[in-house]
Amino acid sequence: MTSGTTVVLLAAGKGTRMKSERPKVLHELCGRSMLGWVIEATLGLEPDRIIVVIGHGAAEVEAAARAEVSGVDVEFVVQEPQLGTGHALKVAAPAIGDAERVVVTYGDMPLLSAESLASLVEAQKNGAGGAVSILTAVVDQPFGYGRIVRGEDQTFERIVEQKDAAPHERLIDEINLGVYCFARETLDDDLARLRDDNAQGEFYITDLAGIAAGDGRRVTPVVLDDASEAQGVNDLAQLADVRWQVQMRILEQHMANGVRIVDPATTFVDHGVEIGGDTEILPCTVLRGGVRIGSGCEVGPFTHLRTGAVLEDGAQVGNFTEMKNSRLGAGSKAKHLSYLGDTVVGARANIGAGTIFANYDGKAKHPSVVGDRAFIGSGTIIVAPNEIPAEATTGAGAVLTRSAKMGEGETWVGLPARRLDPPR
Repeated sequence: MTSGTTVVLLAAGKGTRMKSERPKVLHELCGRSMLGWVIEATLGLEPDRIIVVIGHGAAEVEAAARAEVSGVDVEFVVQEPQLGTGHALKVAAPAIGDAERVVVTYGDMPLLSAESLASLVEAQKNGAGGAVSILTAVVDQPFGYGRIVRGEDQTFERIVEQKDAAPHERLIDEINLGVYCFARETLDDDLARLRDDNAQGEFYITDLAGIAAGDGRRVTPVVLDDASEAQGVNDLAQLADVRWQVQMRILEQHMANGVRIVDPATTFVDHGVEIGGDTEILPCTVLRGGVRIGSGCEVGPFTHLRTGAVLEDGAQVGNFTEMKNSRLGAGSKAKHLSYLGDTVVGARANIGAGTIFANYDGKAKHPSVVGDRAFIGSGTIIVAPNEIPAEATTGAGAVLTRSAKMGEGETWVGLPARRLDPPR
C-alpha cells in the first residue's frame, strides 16, 4: 500500500546571511538540525519517496538527511548552478517517478508541522485533475512576502510579489509560504512552461500556481491554523527565535506527560530526551539529546546532563552537577558540584559535594563503578578506572588512585587514599 505522495525537499542554499560555512539547513535547534525537523514533519505524510535537492555542502547535507530517514526511499539530486526554486524542482523532476502528487517544502522551515502538510495534501486530493494546493498564512506583518489575491468568491486568483503589488494589494495579510502540493500528471508540462525572464534570471516555483490557474485548474490556498509555523530561518537571529519555539513545543510535551518543569524559560531540553512522570526539573537545567530520566527524579537547579546520562527512578542530581555517559541508580543522589563521567552508580548511593570522577588520562576515557549504598565523601577524586564496592565509604578529600583495591563495606581516607583500619 502506497500513499501516492513524493516529497521534494529543497536544501541546496548556502544561507549567506547566516555568516557561516556550515550549510544553512544543518544549523541546530535543540539538538537536531533544521533539516531533521523538516524531515520528521514530512514523514508524517508516509511518503513513498523523499527527494532532497542539495547544493552547498552537498556531502554533509546528504549524510545528515540519511541519518534522519528510515524505511523511506530517499534520493539526492544536486542543483548546480542554483537558478531558483523552479529550477530546483526541474532538477528533481526526473527522480519523482509515477507519484500521484508531489509536495514541495524547504529545509529551513523547521516549525512546519506534519498536520499542516497533511491538510495541504488533502486539499490537493479534493481538487480535480491537475489541482494545486498552496500553504498560506495570515500574518500581522506581511511586508516582503508574496500576497494571495482572491476573487470575490474567495477563490484563488494569483500570487503577487511585494515589489509588484498595487497599494491595495499590499494591504492583503494572507501570504504565500512557497510550500505546494502539485498533481504529478501535469507537473512536467507546467515546469516546461516556466520562464526566467526576470531581473534575477531565475525560475520561480511561484509561477506554477499562476500557470495552473490560467489553465482553469483548481488552486486551493490552505491557511495555517498557527501562523508561527510559517517562519523560516535566514539568519542567526531568526534561528534563535525559532529555537525558542521548538524548545517550548518540547517542554510542553514533557509537561503534558506529567513532568514538572518549574521554570520553562531557563530549562533547555533537547530533542530525544526521555523523562518519566512525576520528575521535577528545576531552573537552569540543560538536558542534551540521548539523556534518559526515570520517574520521580529531581534534576537541578544548574544541572548539565550530557549524552549518555541515565537517571533511574527516584535518582537526584543537583546544583552544578554534570553527568556524561553515566548512570545514577535508583534512589541515588549527586546533589552538589560534582562530575560523573563514564560512571555507573548503583542504587541508594550518595555522591558527596565536589566529587570528581577523573575519567580522562589525556589519551582515553576510562570507566568507574560505584556499588549499591556506597557513600562518597565530599571532595573525593576517583581516578578511573576504579571500583567502589557496595556499602564502601570514602572520607572527605580522599583521592582514590587506580591501584586502590577497596573491599565491600570498607572506609578509605587520605591522599592517596588508604583503608581506615577499624578500631581495636
